[in-house]
Amino acid sequence: MCGICGIVNIESTSAIDAHEVRGMMRMLVHRGPDADGLFQSGQAVLGHRRLSIIDLDSGQQPMANEDETVWIVFNGEVYNYRELREDLRRKGHVFRTNSDTEVIVHLYEEYGTDCVSRLSGMFAFAIWDLRTQQFFLARDRVGIKPVYYARHAGRLYFASELKAILACAGIERAVDPQTVDDFLTYMYCPGSATMLRGIHKLLPGHWLKVEAGCMTVRQYWHLAFSGARAGRTEQSLCEELVALLDDVVRGHMISDVPVGVLLSGGVDSTAMLSFAADHTTQRIDTFTVGFAGEQFADERPFAKMAAERYGSRHHEITITAEDFWSFLPSYVWHMEEPVCEPPAVALHYVTKLARAHVKVLLSGEGGDEAFAGYQNYRNLMWFERLKSLGPFVRGATSLGIALAARVDSSGRMQKYQAALTRPLHEHYFSRTAGPYSPLHQAKRALYSPAFSAELARDGRSRYVEQLFAQCATATRLQQMQYVDTRSWLPDDLLLKADKITMASSVELRVPLLDHRVLEYAATLPDTLKVRGFETKYLLKKALAQRIPPAIIRRPKTGFPVPFGTWLRRELADRAREVLLDERSLSRPYFDATRLSQFVSEAASFGGRSAELFSLLTLELWHRTFIDRA
Repeated sequence: MCGICGIVNIESTSAIDAHEVRGMMRMLVHRGPDADGLFQSGQAVLGHRRLSIIDLDSGQQPMANEDETVWIVFNGEVYNYRELREDLRRKGHVFRTNSDTEVIVHLYEEYGTDCVSRLSGMFAFAIWDLRTQQFFLARDRVGIKPVYYARHAGRLYFASELKAILACAGIERAVDPQTVDDFLTYMYCPGSATMLRGIHKLLPGHWLKVEAGCMTVRQYWHLAFSGARAGRTEQSLCEELVALLDDVVRGHMISDVPVGVLLSGGVDSTAMLSFAADHTTQRIDTFTVGFAGEQFADERPFAKMAAERYGSRHHEITITAEDFWSFLPSYVWHMEEPVCEPPAVALHYVTKLARAHVKVLLSGEGGDEAFAGYQNYRNLMWFERLKSLGPFVRGATSLGIALAARVDSSGRMQKYQAALTRPLHEHYFSRTAGPYSPLHQAKRALYSPAFSAELARDGRSRYVEQLFAQCATATRLQQMQYVDTRSWLPDDLLLKADKITMASSVELRVPLLDHRVLEYAATLPDTLKVRGFETKYLLKKALAQRIPPAIIRRPKTGFPVPFGTWLRRELADRAREVLLDERSLSRPYFDATRLSQFVSEAASFGGRSAELFSLLTLELWHRTFIDRA
């Protein structure tokens, strides 16, 4: 795991100042504290910060082919690099190291832009081809590794983190009003847009090429759903799935440094520990986090149960409300975009604990998206079943939900009512936010006239609707999974996973998001994902012989960070102090009087902690990236 950055001429012909790229590299030291390197030619400068994981002695970057005509900077891991290297050797390629980085260079020589379709792993890499004066930038299929880019004054700037681009002269910090509006709807920034105009994320499964003064962006991978495995026996599918997971985790264990496991005590992380234990003779270190206070949900007993089952060396950390609050400024700095992810703070503390023991961690992230583990998937299946009932039963049930919605202060029944009548994309984000969240419903009234006028000129973002259109022929459950994989996953969960773990110089690997696992799960019928009240049905059945029954039977709880309780108690005054500060109330987005009223009302109701956290992160983001510029 590393940090990459650089500047490439598009229309400009003037020499690039290497000192500017060194300034970018300084912003990425936490991603790669072990070494740095720089390559410079007339039209391109590539920079790299290294966290040594594979081929510790000879894996320095930037790296080139044997005649130094193709250069690369690479962030990530390629899990099938050994097989690829042997194939390339048979084709006549000569290797000087044992690193996965060098494999990508030769793969590019052999296959050009199609090299990405042969890689299994997580990656963001940039290649400068001296032979053709072409630049190539690529991101992995799911978006596990981030990469940003911006065009300015005839040049392309790119980096693993947005702050490295901001370190360059001439890059403006102009807030994009449409992204602010999107954030207040979805509680993250969807798609290629960032909070700053002109700076973009390269989308997952896409590559970018600069050639002869032109820049091209193309999609190279698409998750296709089908019923290819319908009709197979459950037993044969379980055996096939276990074999696949075993092979995937084996590949993710490749490392020249120790590998640990983040353990929540849930099915997915326990499965990772189970398979990892089969592929090492060393005792595995596992890590989990809890929260001070007996009233909070505690996953530590289940994590300890899993650790004892597989003989891991287990480590725990307990965090308090004070810990949570003290990390918030750093949370915003490392995330670089406002994202409503309170669990990220807990991830920071457990990763910091892990860094004293390992450099690499396996996580169970992705199991819910691949195998349909979220409650909103189950709810959707029940709504679909309700719609298929006769008109009398359907009408009576709908009436009951409507009556309950009138007296339900949490907003949950309103979401259920909307789910029966609204298009799928309009209530997609019901897990925490979306068009029926209190914040989204209130935001237009909160906006200042000037900010509303800006939005009127820009128009409303249609990114999520476009994603649903791309999979219109799929089942409704498959549509939800597709959009999760293309939006919620890379723009929220994986962004958090990368930025927060790299803040502690730790590499996080996510075997359940290997493209082979996603493509396998996409061929399963809906009834093998959600059956009755059971989510992840086939995955749990396949793992039943490997995982303790108490963990298999556990209801899904998410990651229970008690931010709502802390916000009403220990952190209440400090949160109000930030949100009702003169600076906050003077932002160009909101009407000060209405914002003050909304914050005061929401702060007294713990069910709106997500909305308050969103406003809090937006304000802290503005202070960090705009006020201090």
